[in-house]
Amino acid sequence: MIRYITAGESHGQSLTAIIEGLPAGLSIDEEYINRHLARRQVGYGRGERMNIEKDKVQITSGVRWGETIASPVALIVNNKDWENWGSTMSVDSSGKNPDEHLLKPRPGHADLPGILKYDREDVRDILERASARETAARVAAGAFALRLLEEFDIKVFSYSVKIGNAGLENLEVTSKDIDLIEASALRCPSPEVEKIMIEEIDTVQKNKDTLGGIFTVRVEGLPPGLGSHVQWDRKLDARIAAAILSIQAIKGVEFGIGFKSATLPGSKVHDEISYEKQEKKYYRKTNNAGGIEGGMTNGEPLIITAAMKPISSLMKPLKSVNTITKEPVASEKVRSDVCALPAAGVVGEAAVALELASALMEKTGGDSIREMKRNYKAYLDQVRNF
Repeated sequence: MIRYITAGESHGQSLTAIIEGLPAGLSIDEEYINRHLARRQVGYGRGERMNIEKDKVQITSGVRWGETIASPVALIVNNKDWENWGSTMSVDSSGKNPDEHLLKPRPGHADLPGILKYDREDVRDILERASARETAARVAAGAFALRLLEEFDIKVFSYSVKIGNAGLENLEVTSKDIDLIEASALRCPSPEVEKIMIEEIDTVQKNKDTLGGIFTVRVEGLPPGLGSHVQWDRKLDARIAAAILSIQAIKGVEFGIGFKSATLPGSKVHDEISYEKQEKKYYRKTNNAGGIEGGMTNGEPLIITAAMKPISSLMKPLKSVNTITKEPVASEKVRSDVCALPAAGVVGEAAVALELASALMEKTGGDSIREMKRNYKAYLDQVRNF
């Protein structure tokens, strides 16, 4: 089982991730991780922060000579913007200045419930950790999971489905479209739809507003049987859903046709089972389930779609209350993106990959990559001969 935690504030010195449970012998280097960090930073509609940060990872433990050695992996991503916030975010009490306290919580953010829960006067104590800047650490950790899945020919990728009123309609997207997705400023596989999405973002930006959207994470090459039906916390879809919903600003998640399945009769929802004798495998002609049944992968592509709300920090603030005077005020104006959906898709990849890598290790066992591969081959032979 793979476990990980992150630490760090948005404008603190750095972000940190610790990953435990990785097998020994997984080849990886910092440049591989940096490529994924760079993917999280690009996208039309991003804010000024992306012009400041050039995220680079430093591996401080758990990797030797380009391979994991089974001990916990520790990662650091420095915040370049820390240079501008050293006093405000100082760990030393000498930097404290009550005049700088933020007292006007933003609607839709963790600000108000956070200061109430933790008894903090300054909203900054909450917003710094609640910021989506934290996801840089998750992407760095997720790179290890993506690298592990690559060893088993499992592909994980994301793409934007809808921004504002612009969206893909009945377009089947597969791993053959990855190059097109990666070349897009909005991770959209349709250049025509991307143009309309950009127009949506431009309109919202002129109005000093923000925009969310919908993205999909698709995984190809998964075997049947990852996850389990026997206990609630072993169901893979439940674990993935929790991981996706833990990403900042995500408000909904579905597998396959998801909510649409509630409007159709069972005969139009469930994927009929077929068998290919030459390849010795069961398969489905449709994939409404999104590759998962009973909390387990079924061998079809895993399809997860998530809804991202508009970012809470607005250049034209909504109404709030001053937490000292209790008088009505405009909420805090905090630098942010107009639309961060492409970045959310990349973070979604990391979140899904971490859960899949953990489930794969649970299924195959093994303390090393070689042992995992031996066990994986034996399991695939078992499935094919069933």
